[in-house]
Amino acid sequence: MARDISDETPIESRDTLIAYLEAGSKPKDAFRIGTEHEKFPFRPKSHAPVPYEGTKGIEALLLSMQDRTGWDPIHDKDKIIGLFDPKGGGAISLEPGGQFELSGAAVKSLHETSDELDQHFKDVFAAGEELDIAFLGLGMSPQWTRAETPTMPKSRYAIMTRYMPKVGKLGLDMMYRTSTVQVNLDFSSEADMVLKLKTSVALQPIATALFANSPFTEGQLNGFKSMRSAIWLDTDRDRTGMMPFAFESGMGFERYADWALDVPMYFLKRGNDYIDVAGTSFRDLMAGKHPAVPGERPVLSDWVNHLSTIFPEVRLKRYLEMRGADAGSKPMLNALSAFWVGLLYDQTALDAAWDVAKSWTLEEREMLRRETPKGALETSIRRMSVANVAKELVKIAEYGLERRALKNAKGDNETLFLEPLRDLLARGKTQADELITLFSNDWKRDVTPVFEYARYR
Repeated sequence: MARDISDETPIESRDTLIAYLEAGSKPKDAFRIGTEHEKFPFRPKSHAPVPYEGTKGIEALLLSMQDRTGWDPIHDKDKIIGLFDPKGGGAISLEPGGQFELSGAAVKSLHETSDELDQHFKDVFAAGEELDIAFLGLGMSPQWTRAETPTMPKSRYAIMTRYMPKVGKLGLDMMYRTSTVQVNLDFSSEADMVLKLKTSVALQPIATALFANSPFTEGQLNGFKSMRSAIWLDTDRDRTGMMPFAFESGMGFERYADWALDVPMYFLKRGNDYIDVAGTSFRDLMAGKHPAVPGERPVLSDWVNHLSTIFPEVRLKRYLEMRGADAGSKPMLNALSAFWVGLLYDQTALDAAWDVAKSWTLEEREMLRRETPKGALETSIRRMSVANVAKELVKIAEYGLERRALKNAKGDNETLFLEPLRDLLARGKTQADELITLFSNDWKRDVTPVFEYARYR
């Protein structure tokens, strides 16, 4: 998320919380695509991480990007921590360990997403070249320890850093040492939201397998193909996971709001200050009984910011966020959006995608979530490999994109962005599988070549 908001609109009742989510519904012709990706800045020669401070640090990178984009700065206290397009386009933000994130604008087609990504990389490469910074496309930093990983001056991250070890063993690894790519997609109604949510939650482990790209930790193989995904299994059970309630009768905006109400809070933002309330109840705030602000009731920004601190496999805001994939190569960043747009933005494709998963039991869904970080495409469900499930889903996504019939200037439709997945499935090898093979053979078990191999160019 690019920035925490301040909106003093009073929340009068629980109905206001539900209405906020419901207001995301929009006509199908207004559906848009918002792609977000993170990447690790590093020094090209030493492979060291890049600190925030210094004439060639992350702060300097943000200032250079401000000059290149003309975007407005986002500050936390007196520190620049991001940028946003005042014309309503994209934003740039920092993750806790310095991961540099582009939150793309809401655009109509995957062609526009690709163009936006190309422009961003053009800008960030130019800025990075001046500052001795390169960028790595992996789901987890391959070499740095937690102690070696820099910290960013964002108040919410300081609060989370204190809280994470209380609720899971790997939350700090999630914060400081992982990178993801996700796509944000719209819904037209409550029923449409529910079908898209159920389908995408159930199929999120398939995306985890397809995009697995984090087999290294501190210079060694970690035993997983998506260590980033495995880390989420031991981060904070109160706010993560496959949301079993999403598959129950009665699921809707109200049910999600009630679940979110029971997720412990991290912070309250009052003006420019963050109040650490980690582990406390939003329901107490609703009742005017929160110990940090006794007698005070929530405002809209409290709810919006709270929703941004909930981390299920698919997150509901006023849109749906697909959260299961590792960051990867530039073509794979576009492929992630193409996969989900193809499955979810055409009704026939959406129905077919739900048909793939609708008979899976709770236990089978949880098994996939637990096993795909390790086995990726080799994981099985009902005697069928995830690779074969993925092949079926990519075909459905291709059908969905063909039906959208949105072409670029060359006359190509959006199916071209699925090519990396078709190629991957034809080889039967994920990005992680390729890395494991290189590490074990050509690289002679030395991880340092990955900094050139997975460097964005």
